[in-house]
Amino acid sequence: MAIPRYIQIHNEIRERIAAGEWKTNQRLPAERDLAEDFKVSRMTLRQAIQTLVDEGILERKVGSGTYVAKKKISERALGMTSFTELLEKTGHQPQTVTISYKVTTPSVSQLEHLQLKPDDEVLVMERLRLGDDEPILLEQTTLPVKLVENFTRSSLTESLYATLIEAGIQPGRAEQTVTATLATERLADLLDIKRGDPILSVRQVSYDQNNVPFEYVQSFYVGERFEFKLIR
Repeated sequence: MAIPRYIQIHNEIRERIAAGEWKTNQRLPAERDLAEDFKVSRMTLRQAIQTLVDEGILERKVGSGTYVAKKKISERALGMTSFTELLEKTGHQPQTVTISYKVTTPSVSQLEHLQLKPDDEVLVMERLRLGDDEPILLEQTTLPVKLVENFTRSSLTESLYATLIEAGIQPGRAEQTVTATLATERLADLLDIKRGDPILSVRQVSYDQNNVPFEYVQSFYVGERFEFKLIR
């Protein structure tokens, strides 16, 4: 399977940052110049940049440009709970709307987080999660295709964790990185908020009972509709 162009650009920018070509807090060249360098449209270039922003590798500064982000302090979560289970326990009605569902070639970040081989494929599904008909978060979940190839689309999109548990995959620990950011135009449209409204960006790697990563998730929570509680 051919690697999508935006993923190729994502990987090259990430590698150039790792090699020290662009350093922490350094501003990247303008989108127009980068698009010309990579010989792609600005739309394709923006798609690649956005994936790096979502991963916390780059950050956008309004009116200034795109910069290499500082490494942030992160805290390890001890476990995980499905969105459906969480809302039901708190007396709310959960609902899920599938935005996209596709099998594709993984990016470098997805390969590393899921400990995959370069020729492995991943399933990427994007779901809008609602509570009482109100959007709470947009969730992009990446799973190894070899792990879920025998499951139906409906079973994975409607109740992923229940499906995996039935197949003998018991969710164990998770590692989460939570950052504050602002809603892009697309996120604002999907989450029914205004562009620039505060949102929480959460990146999570989930491990099974054998400490093998089975899921990489990027979630965007509406700040005024959700809160995280850490119990020590």
